[in-house]
Amino acid sequence: MTRLVLIDGSSYLYRAFHALPPLTNAAGEPTGALFGVVNMLRATLKERPEYIAFVIDAPGKTFRDALYPAYKANRAAMPDQLRAQVEPMCAIVHALGIDILRVEGVEADDVIGTLALQGHAEGLQVTISTSDKDFAQLVRPGVELVNTMSGSRMDSDAAVMDKFGVRPEQIVDLLSLMGDSVDNVPGVDKCGPKTAAKWLSQYGSLEGVIANAGSIKGKIGENLRAALERLPLNRTLVTIRTDVPLQVAARDLVLREQHVDDLRALYTRYGFNQALKDLDGGAPAGAVSEKEPGRARGSGFVAAPLPATAADLDPALAAAGQYETVLTGQQLDAWIATLKGAGRFAFDTETDSLDPMRANLIGLSLAAEIGRAAYVPFGHDYPGAPVQMERAAVLDALRPLLTDPAIEKIGQHGKYDLHVLRRHGVEVAGYAQDTLLESFVLNSGSARHDLDSLARRYLGYDTVKYEDLCGKGAKQIAFAHVALDDATGYAAEDADITLRLHRVLAPKLAAEPGLESVYRDIEMPLVPVLARIEANGVRVDADELRRQSADLSRRMLAAQRKATELAGRSFNLDSPKQLQALLFDELGLPAVVKTPTGQPSTNEEALEAIAEQHELPRVILEYRGLAKLRSTYTDKLPDMIHPDTGRVHTSYHQAGAATGRLSSSDPNLQNIPIRTEDGRRIRRAFVAPPGRKLVACDYSQIELRIMAHLSGDPGLVGAFESGVDVHRATAAEVFGRKLEEVTGNERRAAKAINFGLMYGMSAFGLARQLSIGRGEAQDYIALYFSRYPGVRDYMEATRRQARDKGYVETVFGRRLYLDYINAGSQGQRAGAERAAINAPMQGTAADIIKRAMVSVDRWLSNHADRALMILQVHDELVFEVDADFVDPLIGQVRALMAGAATLAVPLEVDCGVGDNWDQAH
Repeated sequence: MTRLVLIDGSSYLYRAFHALPPLTNAAGEPTGALFGVVNMLRATLKERPEYIAFVIDAPGKTFRDALYPAYKANRAAMPDQLRAQVEPMCAIVHALGIDILRVEGVEADDVIGTLALQGHAEGLQVTISTSDKDFAQLVRPGVELVNTMSGSRMDSDAAVMDKFGVRPEQIVDLLSLMGDSVDNVPGVDKCGPKTAAKWLSQYGSLEGVIANAGSIKGKIGENLRAALERLPLNRTLVTIRTDVPLQVAARDLVLREQHVDDLRALYTRYGFNQALKDLDGGAPAGAVSEKEPGRARGSGFVAAPLPATAADLDPALAAAGQYETVLTGQQLDAWIATLKGAGRFAFDTETDSLDPMRANLIGLSLAAEIGRAAYVPFGHDYPGAPVQMERAAVLDALRPLLTDPAIEKIGQHGKYDLHVLRRHGVEVAGYAQDTLLESFVLNSGSARHDLDSLARRYLGYDTVKYEDLCGKGAKQIAFAHVALDDATGYAAEDADITLRLHRVLAPKLAAEPGLESVYRDIEMPLVPVLARIEANGVRVDADELRRQSADLSRRMLAAQRKATELAGRSFNLDSPKQLQALLFDELGLPAVVKTPTGQPSTNEEALEAIAEQHELPRVILEYRGLAKLRSTYTDKLPDMIHPDTGRVHTSYHQAGAATGRLSSSDPNLQNIPIRTEDGRRIRRAFVAPPGRKLVACDYSQIELRIMAHLSGDPGLVGAFESGVDVHRATAAEVFGRKLEEVTGNERRAAKAINFGLMYGMSAFGLARQLSIGRGEAQDYIALYFSRYPGVRDYMEATRRQARDKGYVETVFGRRLYLDYINAGSQGQRAGAERAAINAPMQGTAADIIKRAMVSVDRWLSNHADRALMILQVHDELVFEVDADFVDPLIGQVRALMAGAATLAVPLEVDCGVGDNWDQAH
């Protein structure tokens, strides 16, 4: 039976703290309670529950405190040694894939009680993992208590009777009579568990005991009669509530995939060697689905509303499907008629490569109704494989359906499938729904959006995994060698589950008009646009890159020689261990930044922090910068040139960043440095073919303009409307000067404040950037806010909204949920507040350029022979254009980009032209 495990986190933590010795790690941090909790969690997870939650008390008073002010009044404050282990515990719990719940106004017991009975009502086998006796009142068939520390289990009336002498429904009465010294609930004086159990056995219930109080003789009878008035209150205090309004349901609490890299860092830091050994012997870090890059969910408490599963909507959505292997033309014709009659269908491709620009099509899966799907194979080749239809014949038969814009297609990460089908001669039209994007828009910061994860989260359904059919590693076989029966179960399920997910996700979007608009008007129209940009690709001068690689190698060697000279001996610049010994032991430089294990760090931040104290760290940074450019770009890009097109084709990811910004991979073009000469040189290798030019169109100061719009500050808005240099205008305002009197240093300070505030820069950060005192930096910020009070008011209002709602929004309604916005840790809370201020600007900028891309692509469709959109990087679009079409393109693109949003200030677009990207930028 499907299991729900509810972990009493507070019980775990206190029990482990008092049961284990005061252990510490190498850095002296307390780890005893943490060690116990981790071991209990690992034991729980070995049983692989489908649903699980870690429930802890929220800070603040509860309804019981209002009823009885002395409730828990005698409980001592949490020891500092224990408090220090709470945040690490939460980080580990989340990295293990377990949601953490804490609800204000009630206790963790009430949250557990509510979810336990809800899960039980939905047919789940519920396990409450706790050492708290109060939970015995919830025991019934299907709801059990497990004490992971002692190994005891209580799963029936008989077990409760054996332990307490009463039935589960009498536990509340038992506790009312006994009282609870831990919670400062006074019971009947001198009434222990045996006496209370005897009374309940004789009189049946608390009401029965109260009614017969006069007949109980002796001192204990007197004590009972003296306590009669408070017994009803006792009962309310010890009763676990099972009706708490929650934002999550039992089936929302899916056990997610572990964040292996986070766990490894945490286990290493706290010295949990056995856990680390077990982890490294398990699943590889960073495992991703076959079509979607993996995304790590930021650690933190559950803040965003979690989805209801299919069981809450329609049991058929979680039922097994019926799948057909299509081997004949007659079968295919019947399916085509079904799909056409439905007017919409889900589809998926099976291929032999993750690279859509190189993948060969092996089969197609199709589904028009829930629970029924087909797999049409034409590329399976193994001994005894059934005869399959020819690929060309299948595609010819399906082409009218796939190219009909009136028939709605539904996919999961469908951009990949559009690429593959286009390369096989089918230009899909009517691609209308994508479940990956539906999930991403609903909660961009949520867990992964791949099909397997979404099926578990929203449908409570475990899909067939690719590795189940093909194996792993060196023994993995090609999908074309999988038996057709097995291949059909896997492939047809993909189309079926995609259809089911759309059935669940579409109403959720419809219930949020702002989010639905983001999905319908921004994300979905962008899918075919990105597919075209990727297919267009960009020409790269391989000879130029090889020359750059040679130059970088020479300079790396020079940096190595300089480092050897400064150190007075040879050493390996690529060895963190040798660098640690040299910088911190031999040279005695301060270890400003530490690794998770407490060792001196040699990462970029650590070297930057000490670069002013010795020349060697600066030389090492120079060497690393050169090495990264060579390995990431100049050496790698020539090998990525497609043999057929002669171009490099990046892949863009719409679900790559929580703010909505596009990311790219293979190659990642977003991270080419442009502030250094070496980074700009790499852009020179991106070239236009003969007779054409590259045109780069870049939004000017778009995030600062969005800040002016969002804040409505008259001074900032006026600076942009006047068309003057906004940083010079800001400096004039802040320093009380005329525009022409502003010095270069004052403009530089104003620019640092303008951009720094959007990213939550503190006075300390500004002081470091400008090389001034912290007090002077604080004065600059105070002056800025005095001149631009609307900015200050906007930032404070945004923080309030984030704290109240748990999310912030872009101008167009995109949401970013902030897990840590109400966290107890000041550092985590401050980080969430910085994200709250920046996300609306960065997210709005992302929305604007996406809208611009759709508009520009629509215009380019009539000029495809004259110009191509080939790159999108941050706030910039790059085009390959016929030399005599450059001016018309710039005029139209500038207007379309500027018109992608209507803000309180004008959007400006800078355009450049050249034979290569660097010249055009």
